[in-house]
Amino acid sequence: MLANIGQLLTLRGAAAPRRVAALKEISLIEDAAVLCGGGKIIAAGRRRDLLRDPWLKKNRRKVQELDCHGQVVLPGLVDCHTHPVFAQPRLVDFEKRISGASYEEIAAAGGGIRSSMGAVRAASKKELGAKVLTGFQALLRHGTSTVEAKSGYGLSTEAEIKSLEAIRDAARHWPGTVQPTLLAAHVVPPEFAGKPDQYVEKVCDEIIPLVARKKLAEYVDVFCERGAFTLEQSEKILAAARRHGLATRAHVCQFTPSRLGGLLAQKPASLDHMDCVAPEDLSALASGDTVAVLLPGANYFLGHKDYPNARKLIESGVPIALATDYNPGTSPTPSLPFIMSVACTHMKMSPEEAISATTINAACALRLQDRKGSIEPGKDADLAIFGVTDYREIAYWFAWNRCVEMVVAGEKTNLTADQR
Repeated sequence: MLANIGQLLTLRGAAAPRRVAALKEISLIEDAAVLCGGGKIIAAGRRRDLLRDPWLKKNRRKVQELDCHGQVVLPGLVDCHTHPVFAQPRLVDFEKRISGASYEEIAAAGGGIRSSMGAVRAASKKELGAKVLTGFQALLRHGTSTVEAKSGYGLSTEAEIKSLEAIRDAARHWPGTVQPTLLAAHVVPPEFAGKPDQYVEKVCDEIIPLVARKKLAEYVDVFCERGAFTLEQSEKILAAARRHGLATRAHVCQFTPSRLGGLLAQKPASLDHMDCVAPEDLSALASGDTVAVLLPGANYFLGHKDYPNARKLIESGVPIALATDYNPGTSPTPSLPFIMSVACTHMKMSPEEAISATTINAACALRLQDRKGSIEPGKDADLAIFGVTDYREIAYWFAWNRCVEMVVAGEKTNLTADQR
């Protein structure tokens, strides 16, 4: 039992994914407690009410109590967009960007995504798995208990399979929940230079079927952007994923606008980045359950003046989530609380909206809302305890990790040790 909770944010009640005003509904309870059993939430509410709960009376002798010291408890955070399979940081990119080079110019000079490819191809599965686990542990320390993890720096059949196996191996040593995603269509690899359609055929006819047979991924993603894959190519890749029983998501509208109708026809769980959404696409997004995942960490690290227009999306009725985009080139951060802070200060989201966007709506972006994202009976007992007395402090204290405890599947979790 988690007891002596100053503020409990249950996020229960409203339909999911949350939109417009419902995005601010965090269902706060003061002087609260949470009962957990068998890895699930048994009950959550005011402490005096839970002390009378029949389950607690029956199981009192077996219950262990965790004193939360009047601090803030909320659902374990859900990071619905990460790229954890890399071998090295991209420091040359970092320096070139400081000197004024654009994302596209760095990529054209041999930097960017392709610069991570050689190291990933050369690394062993064991080495990559250790790097992935290091990233997962960093995410956990900042309050994340559920993570979507993409491949995408291998860009060959062998290296993409190795990357997904590294994610699987790391997940076995991590207490949280991992949703693996195939992102073989990140960019066109050098050996297919000038032949993007041939690479698309390889992804559709070879890599996706193999990943499906091996059950290595839940999702297939594609980078639909100038310099990566066209809208037509992206639709073809997502259609191939669906034929092989894999769910879909896409990077889109990061640097240039794309009409979203064809992508939405592939029933993606999320469309991610969404910096350049055309006004005429807003009604289509608002009418469905595809979640727009906003990734302001990339805007921050790339030094962009503009950020995703969260207010326009929210006011149009589009369900939105936030994620770190944890990766070596454009967003090397494992901290969802930092992303919340950026969303509040640069995108004018309220603290409540930012919390909903990293819990229940992020769970919807992974189609895990029946298990994750809120503190309700029957859901997974994943809870984050922050060393603050007011939930607004989570976004207020930027670049300062205030997460002090994690409970994952009902068990207090070591935030410092390697889980192997």
